[in-house]
Amino acid sequence: MTQSIMYKYTNDLIHESSPYLLQHAHNPVNWYPWGERAFKKAKEENKLVIISIGYSACHWCHVMEHESYEDTTVASIMNEHFVSVKVDREERPDIDQLYMDTAYLIGGTGGWPLNVLALPNGKPFFAGTYFSKTNLIKILNYFIEIQHNDPLSLTDQANNITNGIKSIDNVILVNEKTVLTNSDLDGIFKNLKPNIDFDKGGMKHAPKFPMPSNLEFLMHYYSLSKNPDALKAITSTLNNMAKGGIYDQIGGGFSRYSTDENWHIPHFEKMLYDNAQLVSLYSHAWQLTKNPLYKNVVYRTLDFIEREMTSPEGGFYSSLDADSEGEEGKFYAWTKKEVESVLGKEAPLFLDYFDITKSGNWENGKNVLHIKSLDKEISKKYNITVRELKGRMENDGILMLKNRNKRVKPGIDDKILTSWNAIMLKGYVDAYRAFGEERFLNSALKNADFLTRNAINGKNEITRNYKNGKSSVPGLLDDYSFTISAFIELYQATFDEKWLYKANELTDYTILHFFDHSSGMFYYTSDNHSDLIARKMEISDNVIPSSNSEMAMNLFLHGNYFNNESFIQKAKQMLINVQKNLYQNIFSYSNWALLGIHFIKPIYEVAIVGPEWNDMMKTLENNYLPDAIFLGGKNEGTLSLLENKLVSGQTTIYVCVEKTCKIPVKNLEEALKQLK
Repeated sequence: MTQSIMYKYTNDLIHESSPYLLQHAHNPVNWYPWGERAFKKAKEENKLVIISIGYSACHWCHVMEHESYEDTTVASIMNEHFVSVKVDREERPDIDQLYMDTAYLIGGTGGWPLNVLALPNGKPFFAGTYFSKTNLIKILNYFIEIQHNDPLSLTDQANNITNGIKSIDNVILVNEKTVLTNSDLDGIFKNLKPNIDFDKGGMKHAPKFPMPSNLEFLMHYYSLSKNPDALKAITSTLNNMAKGGIYDQIGGGFSRYSTDENWHIPHFEKMLYDNAQLVSLYSHAWQLTKNPLYKNVVYRTLDFIEREMTSPEGGFYSSLDADSEGEEGKFYAWTKKEVESVLGKEAPLFLDYFDITKSGNWENGKNVLHIKSLDKEISKKYNITVRELKGRMENDGILMLKNRNKRVKPGIDDKILTSWNAIMLKGYVDAYRAFGEERFLNSALKNADFLTRNAINGKNEITRNYKNGKSSVPGLLDDYSFTISAFIELYQATFDEKWLYKANELTDYTILHFFDHSSGMFYYTSDNHSDLIARKMEISDNVIPSSNSEMAMNLFLHGNYFNNESFIQKAKQMLINVQKNLYQNIFSYSNWALLGIHFIKPIYEVAIVGPEWNDMMKTLENNYLPDAIFLGGKNEGTLSLLENKLVSGQTTIYVCVEKTCKIPVKNLEEALKQLK
C-alpha cells in the first residue's frame, strides 16, 4: 500500500529526505520544498509566498504544525492565496540566515518556527515566529487584502527590507597592523567578569546555554594569565553542568539548554553539535585539571553518541526531539514510585543522590535527575565510601537506563550534516588525544572515511546533507571550515599526512569559491550556488563558532604547517577586520579571540620523529598544550618542517618556535620544560 493511499493528504515534501520536511508531507497545506518550481508557480499565478522554517527537534515547530498546518481551514487559505515553502534550517542555514535577518529587522527578535511572507521573487515583506491559529489567519487575511488593494506597498516594503538584509554583517577591510595584546585580553576578561555566575556557572541569567567556544577561550586565557577567576569561571560551569539536569544522568549527553539558572530543568532536545563541542571542551578541561568528573562526562557522552546518534556507515545523526508521545521531557523524567519499582531496596540511596521526591522537583510529581549534594555528604549519611557510592550509582544507572529504554523514545532526526559531523569527528579526536582511548580514534577515522566517500567529490566539492544514500544540498562555508578543522586535528592524532593534504586541498577550493577579496572575508555560500536575494557572511560566533572564525583559524594552522605566509596574513587580516567587535562583545567573538591568542603567543611546532612517536605523543597530550601544533611520525614524511629530523634508531622531539628549534631531546620531561 502506498503512502498516498494511507494518508488523506500528501504534498511535494514526500520526495524529500529531511525528516523535518517529511513530518509535513501529509499536511493539508500544499507545501513545496525550496526551489525554482515553487517560485515559478508563485510568479505565474501572481501569488505571495509563505516561507516556513524550522527543524525536527523544535518543540514549537511541532505545536504550530498541529494547531495550524494540520488544520483544513488554515490550509485552504494558504493553498488558495499563497505558494507555501517548507525549509529545514539545518539543511539550509543560508536561507534561514537570510530570513532570520528579516525577523530581526522587522520585530527585533527571532527564533523558530520562523514564518516569512515574501514576493514571488523571494524578497520578504513580513516575518515572525510562532503564531497561534487565530493570529495566523488574521495575518494571512490582512496581507491578502493588501495584495489586492495596494500591492505596490508590499513591493516597496520588500525592497527596503532586502536592502537592510544586504547591509547586515557587511564587513569591510580594516587597514590596521596591530592585533591583540596581553593587556587587551586582561581588559576583555575584566569586562566579561561581572556577567559570570561564579557560583552556579555560566552567565548571570536564565535560560543558560552551554557556550563551549566561550569556555575554550577562558581556558586558553587562563593558561596565559593564570588568573584564578578565569579558572573558577570554567570549573564552576563544567561542574554544575555535569551535575545538573541538562546532563542526562542516566544515559549521558547534554540537552540543548537549561531553562533555569541552576542547570536543572533542560529543554530536552539533544543536538549533535552541542555534544560534540562539549566532548572537546571537557577533554581539554581534563587535560588542564585532571578532574575525573570531566573524564567520566566525556566517556558517557560518547557512549550516548555511539548508542543513539551513530549510523551503521559511521555518520552521526543530527538530533533527538525534546518530546515523546507529544509531551516534552516525558522520556527523561521520573516519579519516585517509578524509581522504586525499578530499584527496589536500592532505591533510597539513588533517590537521595539525585534529589528525587514524591512531590517532584519539576512538575506534576515528576523529577529531573540532578546531583544536589556533595558525594562525601551522601557517603557519610549512608556510611559508605565515596568509591562505593560511585559504584552503586553506576550499577543503579545501568538498571534505570535499561528500564528507560522500554519507553517510547523521542523522535530522531537521522539526516547526516557534514559540518556537524566534522565537529563530532573533532570531538572524538580531542577525546582520543586526551585519554588515548583507541575506540575514540577508530570512530573518528570511520567518520572521516564516511565524509570522504559521501560528502566530498573528486573536485573537492562538499555536499551538506546525507540520508539514505542521497545527498543534494551544496556545501556551505561551515561544511568546508569544520571539515578542514577536523582533518587538521585528525592529522595531529595519527600523523597520517593524507588528512593534512586533503584539508589543504579543501582550503584551496574554499579560497577559490568563497573568498571575497574586497573584504578579506569569506561568503557563506559558494560562487557556484549563490542564487539567494543576498550573499551573506557569517561572522559572529554563537553556540557554534562562525564559519569565518573557524576558517581564519584553519588558514593560520595551514600557514604554519606548510610555511605559507599568505595564509597566515589572510587569517591576520580577518582577525583585524573584527577586532573592534571582539573588544565590545567577547560572547559573540570568542573563537576569534582564540585565534588572537596565537598572534600574542607564537605557537610551538612540536615534531616527534621515530619509532616510539605514538607512545610519546600520548604521554605529551595528557597535558593541556593549546599553544602547540604537532607533526611527525615513524619517518620524516613530506612536510618541510620535518626535513632532516629523523635520527636512526631513536625517537627525537623537536620543540620549535617561529621556525627556530630548541635543542632536540629524547626525554618527555625535557620536552615539556621547553613547552612552558
